[in-house]
Amino acid sequence: MNKPIRLYYLCFALYAAIIGLCLWFASANTVPDAYTGTAADPSTFMSAEQLRSSEVYSAQRNWLFFVSYPWEWGIYIVLLFGGYAKRWEERLEQTRLPFAARLSIFAFVVSAVAFIVRLPLRFTGYTLSRSNGISTQPFAGWIRDKLVAFGVDTLIMLLVAAVAYWFIRKGGRWWLKLWLLSIPFTLFLMYIQPVVIDPLYNQFSRLSDTALEQKIERLAADAGISTERVFEVDMSTKTNALNAYVDGIGPSLRIVLWDTTLKRMSEDEIMMIVAHEIGHYTMHHLEWSVLGAVGGSLVMLWLGSVVLGFIIRNWGASWGICKVGQTSSLPLILLLLSVLSFASLPFSNAVSRQAERAADRYAERLIGHSGSAVSMQQKLAKATLDEVNPPWFVQLFRSTHPSALERIVDAEAFENKNR
Repeated sequence: MNKPIRLYYLCFALYAAIIGLCLWFASANTVPDAYTGTAADPSTFMSAEQLRSSEVYSAQRNWLFFVSYPWEWGIYIVLLFGGYAKRWEERLEQTRLPFAARLSIFAFVVSAVAFIVRLPLRFTGYTLSRSNGISTQPFAGWIRDKLVAFGVDTLIMLLVAAVAYWFIRKGGRWWLKLWLLSIPFTLFLMYIQPVVIDPLYNQFSRLSDTALEQKIERLAADAGISTERVFEVDMSTKTNALNAYVDGIGPSLRIVLWDTTLKRMSEDEIMMIVAHEIGHYTMHHLEWSVLGAVGGSLVMLWLGSVVLGFIIRNWGASWGICKVGQTSSLPLILLLLSVLSFASLPFSNAVSRQAERAADRYAERLIGHSGSAVSMQQKLAKATLDEVNPPWFVQLFRSTHPSALERIVDAEAFENKNR
């Protein structure tokens, strides 16, 4: 093991220890004194055992999240500093295959290695979820889903890599050309996600409760939404968690309710959830997210190209990388993309939280009250042992939604205002 790799392992171990200590001593369920004993206080709707489990489990899964990124970076660092990327490239060149074939083989091997190395962390997360009564999925089903995800992700990566390297090898402002092509590709992926990719993992159907479906139809009609866009998904074979979401774009845009939500929420709570998702739909949040993704990709491609060129000019020779268009540069490109993605999380999460707050307000106005929103948030927190008031750095990097504390307080404020 060479010195840079040893140094990275040392830094990783130190980072993991510091993150662990920060999470262990940061209480996830402590609320400000003003909310002690209120509906936002988890001690009023969680048992003592649930509170303990929530704090421990929250710290564990947050730790897994924060170490997963540098764990992934370590894979690419080993491939580069360990000389594996260069040796694989040289062996592929000896086969005299066309560049596209060599790139495809190289990309597949890198993807397979990354999948295998990341599997222990993912399995740890799955085990923790099972032991806390959240996941109900047998190991066979879990590993099947992971293999399907590997196949889909690898296929997309092979396609993107082939196009990206074609532009890179042509020279010029390859990052700009790649960005322009990424726009229709992003739209296409968003379109096929609910109708092609999601059904690979789960079964979708019309709502099984016809009486509830009729009420949702009336609510959707009031908001000008076709009821053919509301679906139920079978998740009870995999989890005890509760959820609903909006997915797709254009003709494929739809509202999806987990069957666990339909079974364990009251009718008023379900209607509030549906109204929230209708809010996303009518305020075009998915369309805005597309614009955000397109704008973000422009920044990432430009910045990535600048940093990539700088790194290769200064250190590329030691890895056997003399130009960006070599297959051995792929681990470096993936490393930069992962680092930039992690660095962009505070911004993207802040935008997402703002959209969720807007959808909450829309739902309360559409329903006319917010009393069921309080009990709904409490059930959501209990179902997954969520932290009610996460530490600030967890909210910064992980929270795509406002905390349960914020949402309950806001719902009560709306209810009090409209009495």
